[in-house]
Amino acid sequence: MAYIETEDTQNYGLKDKVTEILKKYKEAQSVKDYWKDKFEEAYEYCLPNRESFYDESPGQKRTDKIFDETAVVGVQEFASRLQAGITPTFARWADFQAGSEIPPEQKPGINQELDKITDYVFQVLQTSNFNQEIHEAFMDLAIGTGILLVEEGDAINPIKFTSVPLTRVCLMNGPDGKIDTVYRTRTCKPTEIHLLYPKAKLPENFDPLKQKKDIKLIEAIYKIYEDNVEKYKFCVVMENPKHILLEEEYSGDGSNPYLVFRWNKASGEVYGRGPVFNAMGAIKTCNLTIELILQNAQMSVSGVYTYEDDGVINPDNISLVPGSLIPVAPGSKGLLPIQAASNFDVAQLVLNDMRQNIKKALYMEALGRPEGTPMTATEVSERMADLSRQIGASFGRLQSELINPLLRRIIRILSKQGRIEIPKVNGREVKIAPRSPLAQAQHLQDVADVTRFNEIIAGTFGPQMINLIVDQNETAKYLAEKMNLPEKLIRDENEQKQLADRMTQLQQSAQEGGEVPPGT
Repeated sequence: MAYIETEDTQNYGLKDKVTEILKKYKEAQSVKDYWKDKFEEAYEYCLPNRESFYDESPGQKRTDKIFDETAVVGVQEFASRLQAGITPTFARWADFQAGSEIPPEQKPGINQELDKITDYVFQVLQTSNFNQEIHEAFMDLAIGTGILLVEEGDAINPIKFTSVPLTRVCLMNGPDGKIDTVYRTRTCKPTEIHLLYPKAKLPENFDPLKQKKDIKLIEAIYKIYEDNVEKYKFCVVMENPKHILLEEEYSGDGSNPYLVFRWNKASGEVYGRGPVFNAMGAIKTCNLTIELILQNAQMSVSGVYTYEDDGVINPDNISLVPGSLIPVAPGSKGLLPIQAASNFDVAQLVLNDMRQNIKKALYMEALGRPEGTPMTATEVSERMADLSRQIGASFGRLQSELINPLLRRIIRILSKQGRIEIPKVNGREVKIAPRSPLAQAQHLQDVADVTRFNEIIAGTFGPQMINLIVDQNETAKYLAEKMNLPEKLIRDENEQKQLADRMTQLQQSAQEGGEVPPGT
């Protein structure tokens, strides 16, 4: 249950408020504990270099169970290809456009301003650390849940992005079933508290210089349900001693700095389920099969031997190296090798099937193989369209949980810094239109439907009936919108009328054998 700000809670003392926040944090932690084993297993086999969900020493080996790299490489490719399909580097993968409530006569001017703002926003993204951090978050998304922290930067980089590992975060759903509470644990030296939080107020009689142990901090950001306004409360809490270091309130569109996005989720669950979850059986089978093959290969190379216990042979003193001399008793047969099972056909068949299942689960076939022959633009478009159909539901979730909140957050930060100014008409702002390759692939199906409809009309009633049945001007606007073409490429109605009149005059003059009108 999310924290709801009421008059009673507002009148709490600081100590009571800390207790309330820590209580709800432990509730969120207990929910996450049910997922720990599943998460740890998935990360251990697919992202072994990530931080463990359990306590471990820094630099501890995390690759002991990795005998087959199909899943490890597959997750890397999944993240890279997903990034190329949704947030491609050095490309404009979204547009700011005038909303449907804006009067039509004002849209062209507003769209021109928004086009310049869009260019600036993506210039900021390209010069920031966004591409690196979103790739990390997409790898976490392969497991199920990605978390991206979007904060104000400095004069050089206005926005700072951080991919927060799931090991450090606990989540809670709100009354509407959406995530409205995020808890993040941080550990720092006492002298670093003011570096992380310049506005932090330390407890009385707390001298950072005298503290020898690291301090555990909990960041809590939760939604406040009041006034039908998007509002969040941000707190930084110390566990020992119990104290609120910082408390701030954010309100307005894009005020939540944490973007939590899931690949898929079951009803009532807070954490997502990624494609890795569907492939865990095949992933573990592949690793076990390779391990058994290696063990068999080791036996084939080094051999397994029997010997007669003749009182002379001492297996502890035998070294099977070239030139070694092994003493045996007279009449003893010495060492006899045991024939090892060396038929790997069955294991190879199992391995090939499991690897294929892993690649299918991670959409590697739909995305195409990087080692293959370079694909044409048509092939790329077809593959993107196929992938778009396969991940349609997940793509829609990413649009609502990642893309839209991300761009709203960026607009908020840049507007606060005075770098951009969003034009408004009677308080109405803009809409966000995706134009990523995956979004484009979905729109191309609409374009194909229109083309097919025109072909059917022309084939059934004749080409001359198309202009009578279909509004060509509105069709051109619709196709331009679906294909993400700039509006400036489409002539306005006055220009179209003038051009049509000139063409009519040209036809009449040609039929009458007269002169061509000037300027035609």
